[in-house]
Amino acid sequence: MASNSKIAKAKQPAKFSTRQHRRCQLCGRPRAVYRKFGICRICFRNLADKGLIPGVRKASW
Repeated sequence: MASNSKIAKAKQPAKFSTRQHRRCQLCGRPRAVYRKFGICRICFRNLADKGLIPGVRKASW
């Protein structure tokens, strides 16, 4: 997972808005973070499979 120093740096206010970097709120992953949920794709899938995200369910057809 992400090192503590990188997570602490991401929490500080950015000097410019373009320098902000989204991180997963659960694991700290810097890539593939969904804005609507604030979590990465891996955590999203785990929570959706368990039914912990309201309004989201696995597609089957």
